[in-house]
Amino acid sequence: MNIFEKVLNKEQIFINEPMKKHTTFKIGGNADFLLLPTTIEQILGCIKICKENNIDYYIIGNGSNLLVSDKGFRGVIIKLFKNFNSIELDKNIIKVQAGATLSAIAKKAYDNSLEGFEFASGIPGTIGGGICMNAGAYGGELKDVVKEVIVLKDDEIVVLSNKDCEFEYRNSKILKEKLIVLEAIIELKSGKKEDILLKMKQNNKSRNEKQPVEYPSAGSTFKRPPNNFAGKLIMEAGLAGKSIGGASISKKHCGFIINNGDATCEDVLKLADFACSQVKEKFNINLEKEIRVIGES
Repeated sequence: MNIFEKVLNKEQIFINEPMKKHTTFKIGGNADFLLLPTTIEQILGCIKICKENNIDYYIIGNGSNLLVSDKGFRGVIIKLFKNFNSIELDKNIIKVQAGATLSAIAKKAYDNSLEGFEFASGIPGTIGGGICMNAGAYGGELKDVVKEVIVLKDDEIVVLSNKDCEFEYRNSKILKEKLIVLEAIIELKSGKKEDILLKMKQNNKSRNEKQPVEYPSAGSTFKRPPNNFAGKLIMEAGLAGKSIGGASISKKHCGFIINNGDATCEDVLKLADFACSQVKEKFNINLEKEIRVIGES
């Protein structure tokens, strides 16, 4: 019997699973195991088995900020997207499981005339991953609306207040200490439905016009440097459209590296490093990658 059948059904367990099927970049070799738990108990059970058997594990949501090695991941990927994703409403408070998408939460808020989450409506990730990196867009960040986060810390379930999370630009205590987001409490304000919808439409129109949403990517490849913009610097370095293998710097938005269809992890990393070196050489500014890279080197 597979060791994970102690806590999961067979249909929740995938062996030697291609990770390109589970990331928005559509890149990545095979993971030894991919598990789809649906409850906190199952998540805890999977982690316990991994620890008891010295198996590396990594938690993912929609894989929207993730680049997986071409050689794959030796160990277990625990995927929460679409499986651990309930959204519950109580007046102006929304309680969500980590695998709920930001777009689904934004729709729930809109349906109930709650404002404050419009900025996140088009971000292609889950609340768990979004909270880790304090995801944001169009003047808003998750730190503005998250009241509490329920995390797994040293095998204990802990409740963190907004302040406890120590949110920063694209960072948090949760990411730094590698805590696992299980659930979150979001607090919003009552608003006018038509105003909420208008703001969401404006944000999504801007995103579609300015970002290469028609190509697989992991969103913004680089963090925004202080008092500047990564895309602007890369464009001014003359790198719009620059390609290595199947990876290209988007002409539409130079802050994005896109997959033209057959890009490898190696292609993306080489291109990102080249962009960083060119920006450093021309402007003496250090760019830092925003995407997370996992897997066998």
